[in-house]
Amino acid sequence: MDFNIIRIARTVINVKDLDRSKDFYVKALGMIETETKDNCVYLRGLEEHTHHSLVLKKSETLGVHALGYKVEKEEDLDRLAELFQSKGLKTKWLKEGTQHALGRALHVHDISGMPLEFFCKIEKAERLLQRYDLYSGARIQRIDHVNCAVPDVEKAYNFFINELGFACSEYTTIENGSIWAAWLHRKQTVHDQAFMNGDGPRLHHFAYWLPDPLALIHCCDVLASLGYSQNIERGPARHGLSNAFFLYLRDPDGYRIELYNGDYLTSDNDFEPIRWDLNDPRRQTLWGAKAPDSWFNETSPFLDIETNEQIQSMSPILAQRKPELVI
Repeated sequence: MDFNIIRIARTVINVKDLDRSKDFYVKALGMIETETKDNCVYLRGLEEHTHHSLVLKKSETLGVHALGYKVEKEEDLDRLAELFQSKGLKTKWLKEGTQHALGRALHVHDISGMPLEFFCKIEKAERLLQRYDLYSGARIQRIDHVNCAVPDVEKAYNFFINELGFACSEYTTIENGSIWAAWLHRKQTVHDQAFMNGDGPRLHHFAYWLPDPLALIHCCDVLASLGYSQNIERGPARHGLSNAFFLYLRDPDGYRIELYNGDYLTSDNDFEPIRWDLNDPRRQTLWGAKAPDSWFNETSPFLDIETNEQIQSMSPILAQRKPELVI
C-alpha cells in the first residue's frame, strides 16, 4: 500500500442534550472531558494522549458524522484521496482548523456508503494512565474498534483488505461459504473495524478498551447506583469470537457502546484468521447466553459527508436468519 492507516482513532456523533450525554459518559462511564467548545464535548480515555476519541455534537438530528482513522503521514491523506476518487467514491477535504483540535482531514464514503475520516494531526492531551485518583466509572482506557452493519459484508471485506490494507482476525460464514461477518484490523489486536450482515450502512457500536474485567462489573454497579440500569443491554459476558469480556450499553440517545477487555495479539505475519460457522452458539457468547433482539435489530444512522442528512439503508443481499443465529 502507498499509505499507512494506523488505527481507529475517533467517533463523531450527534446528541440531542449535551449535558445529559456528558453526564452519562463522564460521570457514569468515567471518560475524561478534555473540553467543551461550540456545542461540542470532546472526550478521551485515561490512556489516550490525544485531545479526544469521542465527539458529542449538539443537534436535533441523530446520526454518526464519521468513523475517524489516524494515518502515519500527511502524504497518506493525498494517496487515500486518489484511491477513493479512482473508485468514483465521494470525497471531501477539510482544511486544518476546520475541525477543532484536528489538522487537515479527508472525509469519504466507502464502498458500502459509510462516512470515513482520515487525519494525521491531532492535538495532544495529558496521558492520565497513572492518575489513579481520577479513575471512576468503567475506568475507560482507549478507543478500540467500531462495528457496522452493511448489506454486503464480502464487498466491504474485499475493499478493506485489498484496497485499504486491513487484515482479518476472525470471520463467520454460512453454508455456501459466503462471509456473514468479519473482524478486520490495522493495529495489532483483533479489530479496528468489524462488519456484520444487516440493513446498512449503519453503526452497530463503537467500543472502548478497559483495564480488566472487574472494571466492567464495577461499571454495572455505578450505572445502577446512578439510575442507568435500563441502559445495560447485554452482558457482562465473554464472546467466543475474539475471546473478549464485554458489556453493551445504550447511551441516552440510543447509541450502542461496548466496554471491552481481553482479546489477543494479531501481529505475526503468519497469523491465520479464525473461521466460525454461523450455527456455532459459542461464537456469539462463549457462556451460552443469547443476546436480546434489540442487539440485532437496532442500529444508528450514518450522516452524509456533504449534506449531513441520514444515509438511506439498503437491505442485505444475504437472507436474514433467526436472531439467535446472527453475529
